[in-house]
Amino acid sequence: MTIVDRLIGGFSASGALRRALHLSDQGEVKRAFPLFARAARAGIAEAEFRLARCYLEGTGVPHSRPQGVRWLERAGAQGYVEAQVLLATLCLHGIVANAGDGGSSGLFETPATGSSATAPDFVAAEKWARRAAEAGSADGQALLGYILTSGPEAMRKPDEAFGWYKKSAEAGCPQGHLGYALALAQNARAPEAQAAITEHLRLASEKGLATALYLYGTLTERGVGVPADRDAATQLYRQAAEKGHRSGQAKWGLALMEGTGVEVNTTEGESWLRRAALAGDAEAAALVGDLYARGGSLPPNYTEAATWFRRAADANHRAAARALGMLYLTGAGVPRDQQEAARWFRVSAQAGDPTARVELANLLLEGGGGEPEDSIRTKEWFEEAAAAGDLVAAFNFGVCLAEGVGVERDDRKAAEWLRKAADGVVNAQYWYGRMLIEGRGVEANPEEGRVWVAKAAETGMTDAEVLLADMMLTGRGGPRDHQAALALFIKAADRGHVGAMFAVGAMNGGGHDVPTDRIAAQKWFRAAAERGHAYAQMMLGRYLARNLAGKQDFEEARLWSERAAAQGLQEARTDIAALPPAKPAAQPERQAVGR
Repeated sequence: MTIVDRLIGGFSASGALRRALHLSDQGEVKRAFPLFARAARAGIAEAEFRLARCYLEGTGVPHSRPQGVRWLERAGAQGYVEAQVLLATLCLHGIVANAGDGGSSGLFETPATGSSATAPDFVAAEKWARRAAEAGSADGQALLGYILTSGPEAMRKPDEAFGWYKKSAEAGCPQGHLGYALALAQNARAPEAQAAITEHLRLASEKGLATALYLYGTLTERGVGVPADRDAATQLYRQAAEKGHRSGQAKWGLALMEGTGVEVNTTEGESWLRRAALAGDAEAAALVGDLYARGGSLPPNYTEAATWFRRAADANHRAAARALGMLYLTGAGVPRDQQEAARWFRVSAQAGDPTARVELANLLLEGGGGEPEDSIRTKEWFEEAAAAGDLVAAFNFGVCLAEGVGVERDDRKAAEWLRKAADGVVNAQYWYGRMLIEGRGVEANPEEGRVWVAKAAETGMTDAEVLLADMMLTGRGGPRDHQAALALFIKAADRGHVGAMFAVGAMNGGGHDVPTDRIAAQKWFRAAAERGHAYAQMMLGRYLARNLAGKQDFEEARLWSERAAAQGLQEARTDIAALPPAKPAAQPERQAVGR
């Protein structure tokens, strides 16, 4: 402290405050601090507030939260409005979060990560905010509106909060505009209310509030209350992102990834998505997981995808939970584990994801994973949705009844639900057609069953194509048509259906109303044999042993026949017995050893 500072400080407390304010404005806070302290000890409220700020911010003096709060409370008790507003804000943020921001700028924002904030003290916050609000502080009015809206249930008074928000907004407070817009949005059916919401969000966003920027960006993107403008929305998301709003970061990152209103920049886009995900945005975490699962210029990284899907799933993101379940089901990036797959499908299904319910049901039908209650839950989900007219759910419920999942098997009811679903679900057409053909739950009617199977086959359903081809081959439920049957078998075989591969081989082998082509037959037998089809292995062995396609190879014939026999085909054992004896293994020549 200089001689001038000592003279002024010793002359009067008010003079000390004026000198301290002058020094503070010039950035000489260390010189200002003792003068603030002199004036504060004299009971000047403004000096008490300034001294509190020095302690809270650690400027001019070592940081001391207890000292800062003590002087802040003394200023607030004297009616100093800025102190009351800051005290209310500190109480809302657990005393410590945003302690040095000088006001309520963080009212609707996420507290800084890494803070040591404890639980909010809404009672103390309401006391100080009410005193500031009643004294005419627009910031205090916005704070009080927030507390009465978002505080504990017992403290909530929406009507009173609405009035405080309105007063704050009328005074031009950014938080007031934002709070008033959010309050109006609770009953925003009338066009004039929607227009008011848009206007107040615009005013708050122009003041730079991150939440307002994000929400106004959402309205601008969707064209609600303002002309739709995705480019303008992207820039609003960018501003919100730069101010730390995690949903804004997710939107800005996605815009960079997709080139929406900005040049594509996948590296920067992923960086923003990661930032949002690490801040707790479940949608961003799911997007990052999807980026790794799909890959791009590099192969997919399922291990990394699983990490991000798990982060999103832990935050109840139902699509991410389903994706994580699929990774466990297939063993991509994580150990293959049907129990874990079922667990994540269950999480997603309980959150309302219809696809996850189907995946869980399929897993149960295959006898893998799940808990005893899952079958019952699955059946109840499908039954409820089916009763509401959901045809996909009607199909799934029909399958539950047909297979006894979560309910006693009932073929008659299964057929009824599958018939309803068949009007719009391809899989149901196939299932109902099969039930008619087999006479399960309904009187056997191969003709009508063939019609339903044909409908499913027309959409390209492989199993339906194979069943229809088989019926055309045998003439069941309608006329024989070997040419059409072969064409359907070939379509299914080209898509990897092993049974169809064998059927194409058998038809090309002769005895059907299509040209015989044993070279093609052997090719298809081999394709099916290599995929484990026992009869194809036996037929390939016969073709090789008997030189039916221009190549005789007893050793390879023996190999395929033995594989077929190992799967229980007695005919293959007979084929092995008819083969020439296997050649003895060549013995290495002995070289004479000199004596």
